[in-house]
Amino acid sequence: MQRSDILKAAAQIFRQKGYHAASMQDIADAVQLQKASLYHHIDSKQDILLAILDMALDLLIDDLQQVVASDYSPEEKIKRAMSGYIERLTEDGDLAAVLLLEYRSLEPELRAQHIQRRDRYENLWRGLIRDGVSAKVFRPVDEDIATFALLGVQNWTITWFREDGRMTAHQLADLFCNLFLNGLREPDRIETQ
Repeated sequence: MQRSDILKAAAQIFRQKGYHAASMQDIADAVQLQKASLYHHIDSKQDILLAILDMALDLLIDDLQQVVASDYSPEEKIKRAMSGYIERLTEDGDLAAVLLLEYRSLEPELRAQHIQRRDRYENLWRGLIRDGVSAKVFRPVDEDIATFALLGVQNWTITWFREDGRMTAHQLADLFCNLFLNGLREPDRIETQ
């Protein structure tokens, strides 16, 4: 049994039941371990939650850092960042739901630690917006509000997006990106649909 198997099972259970309703026995049952054996791999339910949150943020930060480090235009970076983020959210709904909904269940010290990591991720998005403004591709905007809006629109897809719905994740990312970029562009640069 690998720790990653435990985290994946726990993410599914936390998404289905919520962190507080999920028990260590639920997790042990899902990975076919005795509850006592589960503690060989993890220390506590809080340890599992923090590990899931860290794993999710590590994936997202790595994805976004690759976009930030690229030579793409500011618009293309936003497109690629949004596409990558929507794909991550829709590919692993359990991991995404725990990241976005259950971090409040962390004990205060662990929550503060998590928020520092989350802020690092959000700062990468702010940098993409700032770079576009500096390049005069995007109009001047409040970076914080623009980042919250951009992430908020994408984050809530976990509550309503369906793989068998009328749009694929890629189509949804394109739609969001067009809406967002046309709101950022200087008026003389707005593209028609």
